[in-house]
Amino acid sequence: MIAKEKKWYVYLLVCSDMTLYCGITTDIGRRLVEHNQSKKGAKYTRSRRPVELVGYVEKNSRSEALSYEIKIKKLKRKEKILMFIQ
Repeated sequence: MIAKEKKWYVYLLVCSDMTLYCGITTDIGRRLVEHNQSKKGAKYTRSRRPVELVGYVEKNSRSEALSYEIKIKKLKRKEKILMFIQ
């Protein structure tokens, strides 16, 4: 039997202070809860709760997700948002 590869997601959040946060995960629902309710959320988002999901993009590997995240982080705010609400 062939092992099923995990899907990776690059996601964009808007924080309570209207700043943006971009990250990667294999489980968007779990990660959103972590950002809003636990110490496992990013240090950046813990002081800016609540956060809301703007959108996400599915990638086939962790490597692809990391590359896309780096690309997103180099963009201006408006461009970042447009990448996720298409």
